[in-house]
Amino acid sequence: MAAPDSRAPTADEVLARLKDGNERFLRGEARFPTVQKEVLANMARAQHPYATVLGCSDSRVPPELIFDAGFGELFVIRVAGNVISPEVMGSMQYAAVHLKTPLVLVLGHEGCGAVAAALAARRGASRERSRIAGLLDNIVPGLQDLAEGLSPEDEMNHAVDANVRWSIHQLLETPEGKQRLEEGVMKVAGAVYEIRNGRVRFLD
Repeated sequence: MAAPDSRAPTADEVLARLKDGNERFLRGEARFPTVQKEVLANMARAQHPYATVLGCSDSRVPPELIFDAGFGELFVIRVAGNVISPEVMGSMQYAAVHLKTPLVLVLGHEGCGAVAAALAARRGASRERSRIAGLLDNIVPGLQDLAEGLSPEDEMNHAVDANVRWSIHQLLETPEGKQRLEEGVMKVAGAVYEIRNGRVRFLD
């Protein structure tokens, strides 16, 4: 469980903590705790997460488990395709202003259905209901620079990476994002969860 510290961790320390957690998860040594009542009582007073994670709603990608994080350690925002919307930005702003998490991680995953649907929509190969189409409209602009002639598997993998980078780009272009970066207390990183093997691949 995360708790107040005399010295808050830096973004790089938090990133290392997430990487270590995923390694424990891969080794089958996850320490995800059974919370006792007194621990829950302490958390009821306040939350002190060390990272904000924007991830996809896919049921196979639970951030707390794949990073072996305990209760109260991650502030998680989940939406199909890890897209940026006003509601997501409001949650991000809350995390930055009130929780002061030093790291924001945008977490995509291989085989993302929202990204696959956006690729199909980009080709004009499918037509979705209006609310789904609106969600896909948030993904398609980030896929414009995909290379031509890729195999379907490579195209999908590149598209997932591109979608994570597109979400990061949108975050960094906001006035709040620019201000936090200028202050030197926040870092934004991207990663992709590989469902087939459980590994989190961090993007450069």
